[in-house]
Amino acid sequence: MIKEKQRIQSIKTNNSLWRKWGPYLTERQWGTVREDYSPNGTAWEYISHDDARSKAYRWGEEGIAGISDDQQLLCFSVALWNKKDPIIKERYFGLTGNQGNHGEDVKEYYYYLDNTPTHSYMKMLYKYPQDAFPYSKLIEENNRRTKADSEFELIDTGIFDEDKYFDVFVEYAKKSEEDILIKITAHNRGNEKAELHIIPQIWFRNTWRWGKSNYKPEMFLAENNSIRIIHKRLGDYNLYYESEPEVLFCENETNNKRLYNADNLSVYVKDGINDYIVQKNKLAVNPLKTGTKAACNYELQIEAHSFKSIRLRLIKGSFQNPFADFDKIFSKRKKEADEFYAEVQKDILSEDAKNIQRQAFAGMLWNKQFYYYDVEEWINGDKGQPKPPKEREQGRNKDWKHLNNADIISMPDKWEFPWYATWDLAFHCIPFAMIEPEFAKEQLLLFTREWYMHPNGQLPAYEWNFSDVNPPVHAWATWRVYKIDKKLQGKADTDFLERVFHKLLLNFTWWVNKKDHDGHNIFQGGFLGLDNIGVFDRSSVIPYGGHLDQADGTSWMAMFSLNMLRISLELSKTKPIYQDLATKFFEHFLYIAHSITNMGCKGIGLWDDEDEFYYDALHIDERIFRLKIRSMVGLIPLFAVEVLEPDLMEQVPEFEIRLNWFLKNKPEMAKLVSRWNEKGVGERRLLSLLRGHRMKKLFKRMLDETEFLSDYGIRALSKYHEKNPYQLKIDNKLFEVSYSPAESDNGLFGGNSNWRGPIWFPMNFLIIESMYRFHHYYGDDFKIECPTNSGNFVTIKEAADEIAKRLSKIFLKDENGRRPVFGYNSKIQNDSNFNNYILFHEYFHGDNGRGIGASHQTGWTGLIAKILQQKN
Repeated sequence: MIKEKQRIQSIKTNNSLWRKWGPYLTERQWGTVREDYSPNGTAWEYISHDDARSKAYRWGEEGIAGISDDQQLLCFSVALWNKKDPIIKERYFGLTGNQGNHGEDVKEYYYYLDNTPTHSYMKMLYKYPQDAFPYSKLIEENNRRTKADSEFELIDTGIFDEDKYFDVFVEYAKKSEEDILIKITAHNRGNEKAELHIIPQIWFRNTWRWGKSNYKPEMFLAENNSIRIIHKRLGDYNLYYESEPEVLFCENETNNKRLYNADNLSVYVKDGINDYIVQKNKLAVNPLKTGTKAACNYELQIEAHSFKSIRLRLIKGSFQNPFADFDKIFSKRKKEADEFYAEVQKDILSEDAKNIQRQAFAGMLWNKQFYYYDVEEWINGDKGQPKPPKEREQGRNKDWKHLNNADIISMPDKWEFPWYATWDLAFHCIPFAMIEPEFAKEQLLLFTREWYMHPNGQLPAYEWNFSDVNPPVHAWATWRVYKIDKKLQGKADTDFLERVFHKLLLNFTWWVNKKDHDGHNIFQGGFLGLDNIGVFDRSSVIPYGGHLDQADGTSWMAMFSLNMLRISLELSKTKPIYQDLATKFFEHFLYIAHSITNMGCKGIGLWDDEDEFYYDALHIDERIFRLKIRSMVGLIPLFAVEVLEPDLMEQVPEFEIRLNWFLKNKPEMAKLVSRWNEKGVGERRLLSLLRGHRMKKLFKRMLDETEFLSDYGIRALSKYHEKNPYQLKIDNKLFEVSYSPAESDNGLFGGNSNWRGPIWFPMNFLIIESMYRFHHYYGDDFKIECPTNSGNFVTIKEAADEIAKRLSKIFLKDENGRRPVFGYNSKIQNDSNFNNYILFHEYFHGDNGRGIGASHQTGWTGLIAKILQQKN
């Protein structure tokens, strides 16, 4: 068996610790809700990037290319200094949510290049300029720009124009579970010799100042070129280093003097190493060579177009000759990583596609993070620390005091979104399932546990507001991961399926009780993750005391019902009692289907016969307005589709009896079940919100290149609204929505998210999957026009494949060797030291495919890994 697979298997079978150490450091702890102790919840202002080097954090640690143990007791990362910057580069720089013209935005270039599920081999790249980093220029220029302007990026400053930068590659290879080899290689890409400090740092997360335990671990300089590390929970380690760097020590303690003009609790504080190196302050570090933070200061001169490497080894226990087998182990782990991915990618022919997919997997794995947040402690404060402001008791997340997170979680992006987002995570689990199904299953189970899920059944959204409502995609992800796992392992993990299912029953009930305004099976939900898609902020109080009947909220619930129905039927194969629940969800789906057609039995539905599209309906007093915005909201009804195989129906006779009784005795419901009485290919049965006519009409509009179909996927808003903005006038106040294919031009909800035109991978992925299910029922004889008005008729599957192909084009090199994701920056497009390193953005320009938003959101954009696999 492939070695990496053996290691993965050993985690489950032998409780091995191969995942104990991993890339679990965040890339930004400052500016997060967890670290915010301000009266008014101004997280971005409470701790700034400038403060971060001096502030000992309460809830987590950050660093460049960092690793930690799975409880983040001990941390390691890489710092750098080019002798021109005012501070050493310990953390990535970016704009706050209030500084950027489109919200928060990291202003660095770094790439995740490789990683294996057990983190036995990891590699990433950071591009560090040789001239002074333009901190002020980035802030000032972006402050000057408006929402109508593009963002001002680091490369736009010209700092890379003469190749005066270092490519710093950071690699890790594990010999065993707690024996980690580290190699840092700096390439001088410039034409002149340049100086560089490489400063690997190791430190303890500060756990001794918060009143729980006063135990303080220690590290000190030891023999055999090592830093000795002692921690009673973690055990004893050594960090071995080569050559003769200057080894520096201080404490991971806040510099109160610098930040608050107050006395320090320690002589040697967190920013001591920075002050020693940059300011030559010899009093800033401990001459006794002991502390809770240490660094090896390598001062290097690197010739033009040359490179230098340093090697370190972090090991539990001690080792007499730590570098004797170093290169051999590194070569072995890299080879094993190649073998692992060669099997994963065996059906992909294009080397470019393999490179993209492997970096997508690397991004997924590097974006794991130790996430620690106890809401009750955060609200009440810590013993021996100043009491949090009184406003906190009635402020953010006050209803989530049960929530106590201290786990390794997949993040959307460890700089711009260094906190979990529940519906993002559901999509993350698809690419994770392709390489490590156990981790995907663990993630889905985690969010249904009692210390995550609210007692009322709601899943936590994200730390800015756990009570926000995300689309209910957890059941869909559970079913997809179960199927992928079954295919890979050759056996079904019904225990996993059953465990999640029971908790999702609570979540389903929460939706029914909390988000159905009139009790008519028409759902609201709020903004449902689709920032800026509506005519006004759907997550806030609707103007004039109204409420929205949401086509997307209702369709998500129809999809949720079908997901739960399908899981029930799967469990019924071995436990017939689940047929009762299958019946429940079948009936619930029908009630939703009936309501979306005839709200409250008033003859009004969310489908508009004139436009042949689904719209939200706004209720104000006795008035009902259809909000005729041609957006992704109207395509979400496509997602509520399930195909049942005849052999499955034979295994659940009680369900079929009840189902047939229901359809016979409620004929008005029976006609809503798309094609139930008309069997499809292979005697299959179809459950869908869409009967054939409406499905065709949605496909027609969706596949129209003047509306939703871009060269790079399906837009979030129809291009029709570019020349025809939607306008709604209520009591002399005008609301408007227009097509905006790139960055948001509207601060309605969030600063840097935009659902008014760009392409988003999660929604495109669900569209493709839904189309595949429709094809599974209708077969090859059923044809649709793709693109609309082209005269080219294809199967539904071929149309889905076309969308997948267009999404893939975002990243793949075209005939001119250009990648649309890079936009029109000539250096990134043409320079061989840039153009094969991929950034997986949050979303993409609706007309040219340029990457927009968070630049490292390999979270749900990591779905490209599955799309490339499906395509081939």
